[in-house]
Amino acid sequence: MNRLTDKVAVITGAAVGLGRATAIRMAEEGASVALLDVLDADGLELIESLRERSLPVAYWHCDVSSEREVQAVMAEIVEHFGRIDVLVNNAGVAGVNKPTHEITEAEWDWVQAINVKGVFFCTKHAIPHLKQAGGGSIINLSSIYGLVGGPDIPPYHASKGAVRLMTKTDALIYAPDRIRVNSIHPGFIWTPMVEGHLSGAGDLEEGRKATAALHPLGHMGEADDIAWGAVYLASDEAKFVTGAELVIDGGYTAR
Repeated sequence: MNRLTDKVAVITGAAVGLGRATAIRMAEEGASVALLDVLDADGLELIESLRERSLPVAYWHCDVSSEREVQAVMAEIVEHFGRIDVLVNNAGVAGVNKPTHEITEAEWDWVQAINVKGVFFCTKHAIPHLKQAGGGSIINLSSIYGLVGGPDIPPYHASKGAVRLMTKTDALIYAPDRIRVNSIHPGFIWTPMVEGHLSGAGDLEEGRKATAALHPLGHMGEADDIAWGAVYLASDEAKFVTGAELVIDGGYTAR
């Protein structure tokens, strides 16, 4: 219960899914947690439930595709909590599921603005605060599709490949500042995003069974599977880990 004691963690896309699970686990492990999202109702509901447990958390509305908004929120977090030690770049969208030649520029740009520019903006404006704190950990949520290809949702796959390489670049740039940067690569995890993706492809239950079967372990993951990976990378247990890919995919990419 104290793996993250005295650390301040910022989590984007924290209201639902992987971000929600990560926020809960990091708060339980002793971190003060800043939850960022645009889903205000879900975010505020989560905040209330955590505060009822006397966990130190606060919520900010933040569109990660807006640099001005990100910069202002990072400053407000430091004013509120005093520092930033951990940044979890989790906010993301799937985008349209069309062949590349049918995707519009606007559809492409929307995914990149959140999934790629959002990571860039949050990292850019967290770095000065992490330096001031003497170091820290940045955790970028990529995907198995940042490692291997797939014949669907091209904007999403491109964005997650970008996040993987951004992670390695920043790991090298900021290593002298004792700022570690790592990526997590989930397989299919049962979240609202995956549920929405499968719902759009036909019968949900059949889709869930077929997707589970893609993983050698025979089932999809749970949000906590990713949250515990993030807790590890945020903690001092991972003090010698940077530029790494933490693959949590039930064996999907082991083939």
